[in-house]
Amino acid sequence: MFNLVCFFSKKCTPWCFITLFNVQFTIKKNKKIKNIKFFMDINYINIYNNLVNLTRNKDLYKKFKKQDTFSDRLIFLLLHFAFFLKAFKKDVKKDVLQEVYDYVFRQLELSIREIGYGDQSINKKMKVYINLFYAMLDKIHEWDTSSFDLKMSILLTFLDNSTEEAFLVEYFDKYWKDLSNSTFNSHLKGVIKS
Repeated sequence: MFNLVCFFSKKCTPWCFITLFNVQFTIKKNKKIKNIKFFMDINYINIYNNLVNLTRNKDLYKKFKKQDTFSDRLIFLLLHFAFFLKAFKKDVKKDVLQEVYDYVFRQLELSIREIGYGDQSINKKMKVYINLFYAMLDKIHEWDTSSFDLKMSILLTFLDNSTEEAFLVEYFDKYWKDLSNSTFNSHLKGVIKS
């Protein structure tokens, strides 16, 4: 009888319902905030789709020494994304660019999972790709003031399968100019034609 009395409170409700109500309410409130955050990330799908569409450009792969692979395509996607972040880092808040970065890399991780890699190999691959991406950001930092030969050597660092570096330099010069002439909001609202 003593255990039963201790279990119930004064209002004949189990004590755990009373004491945990505030905690449960807080958890439910936090879940709503997380869901709102999730729906805000949906806005970045157009940016990701733009990057994927640019990566699918068949002209980029015409002069490859051997058949292009998923890794080659991912390198092109990361190069496009590096130029994208470089173009908008002065005009857009850091928080927004961080959300875009997180969204793009989350989508890349999902793509690698869809291929069939396991959890351990996904972590290794993502670490390699993130390090490669930071190396790209470092190398293209002075892209607009670099010489043509330096630009070719930068691209050769990442694309060892291509034989047509001059075309790629011209392509990324044009892409850089297009990014410089566009706004971040235009990339948020829809798919940009390449």
